[in-house]
Amino acid sequence: MTVGRAPARTAPTGAPRNLRRPLVHVLLSLGLLIMSAPFLWMALSSFKTTSELSASPPVWIPTEWTLANFRELLDKLDLPLYFMNSVIVAVLVTVSNLVFCSMLGYALAKLRFTGRDKIFGVVLGALMVPGNLMLLPLFVLMSKLKLIDSYAGLVLPFAAGAFGVFLMRQFMQSIPDELLEAARMDGAGEWYIFWRIVMPLVKPALATLSIFTFLGSWNNFVWPLIATNDPDKYTLPVALATFATDPNKAGGSNGMLMAGAFLVVLPVLILFIALQRHFTQGIATAGMK
Repeated sequence: MTVGRAPARTAPTGAPRNLRRPLVHVLLSLGLLIMSAPFLWMALSSFKTTSELSASPPVWIPTEWTLANFRELLDKLDLPLYFMNSVIVAVLVTVSNLVFCSMLGYALAKLRFTGRDKIFGVVLGALMVPGNLMLLPLFVLMSKLKLIDSYAGLVLPFAAGAFGVFLMRQFMQSIPDELLEAARMDGAGEWYIFWRIVMPLVKPALATLSIFTFLGSWNNFVWPLIATNDPDKYTLPVALATFATDPNKAGGSNGMLMAGAFLVVLPVLILFIALQRHFTQGIATAGMK
């Protein structure tokens, strides 16, 4: 008596596989809509009239587009001054991070010296320390250096970050060592190799780091609030928060607050759109070797 072999199961094909991709697209589109809804509401509300802002049920798209909120905000708040303060601080912090984090990342990735692994361990440890724990020591240090109410006091504590060092180190590890050795054999020095060979190859990582750093510096609220007593040195988030809590200025005008919030977000959005391709590539390839 022979025992028959059970018929082999065939993998389902056709309809389930064909439905998977549209389902993923629908779920991702739904998630994008949920995440972008607050931003869309803020952007559209900045162009609404007072009656539409308080309408019930809420009105999403303005029936009458107006710039009155922006004009009133400019009249009551020295917006150009605070905007320029934020630009100066964010640009200086971003440029310093691109330079210093790239240098340290290159040293940790491609140079051999005593204590290299220990330094990288310190960088990893710094990533685990909450930033709020450093506020008091930073304030005491800046106060001792007499840098309170100055651009230097707003920039120097964030001139180089552990995340930037880690990102650049991981990305630079993907550069072939043979390429650098060939340059050294041709007589190139380390500065030449770093600036003329390595830096052009890590543009995606630089774009990623610039977006994260600019975003963090532009939206930073707690440190500028602590480190500035002079209103002329306020950054835009601090100025808007102070303006919003002053009943003699904001006066409960949601339209002006929406317009101010929209102006805070707009530069970061433009930067992200401009560097989106490099940002995506940098995130996808960071850490690969």
